[in-house]
Amino acid sequence: MTDAWRLAVGTLTALPVGPPARVDRTVARRALLLAPVAVLPLGVLVTAVLLLGHLAGLPPLAVGFVAVGALAAGSRALHWDGLSDVADGLTASYDAERSLEVMKSGTSGPAGVVATVVVLGTQAAALAALGTSTRGALLAGGLVCLSRCALWVVCCSVVPPARADGLGVSFARTVPVPVAVVGGVLLSVVGGLAVALLVRRTVRRFGGVTGDVFGAAIEVALAVTLLAWAWI
Repeated sequence: MTDAWRLAVGTLTALPVGPPARVDRTVARRALLLAPVAVLPLGVLVTAVLLLGHLAGLPPLAVGFVAVGALAAGSRALHWDGLSDVADGLTASYDAERSLEVMKSGTSGPAGVVATVVVLGTQAAALAALGTSTRGALLAGGLVCLSRCALWVVCCSVVPPARADGLGVSFARTVPVPVAVVGGVLLSVVGGLAVALLVRRTVRRFGGVTGDVFGAAIEVALAVTLLAWAWI
């Protein structure tokens, strides 16, 4: 279990932890299941930013953007890179190999930039709405943790990896279907549906999922879930 904790925390946060002694599919599955708990410090960070901004009387939208920035720093902006790459890959070509090459290049094209701006702006605006009360700020921190349940959906046992190498191979097809369904529910259903649609689209276009899809799913899930709760 120690290896799973180290893998989850080391992969999903910027917190310094020692490397796991081994990484196999069992460890990967356990790390995925621990993901919502592993990022608890990031949830606390977002809640603290929202509460402090509210107490200081700062503009809510500005506080929302700062919270998104703090969350990105806490995860080394790894998920944002994935979102950008997936958007570029989906718009680059109808050829799977070409799309995967574009995603692997690491550069951001127009689609990637637009996707990042839209999703980031949605998160910031929703956080701004939630951050006007203590209850909302606490809820926002909790949703940050629950957004990592998106990984359960992406790594469901019926979803294949797109490549024969890379991060996707280690984690793909490790989460049982019932757990993936629970993950979708924990994402307030709406967030789970958004992730399911993203997975369906990427599987059809790329032949499966990649590490970039993992990151994109997390950011999309967080944006949709925050927006849903801000609207309620």
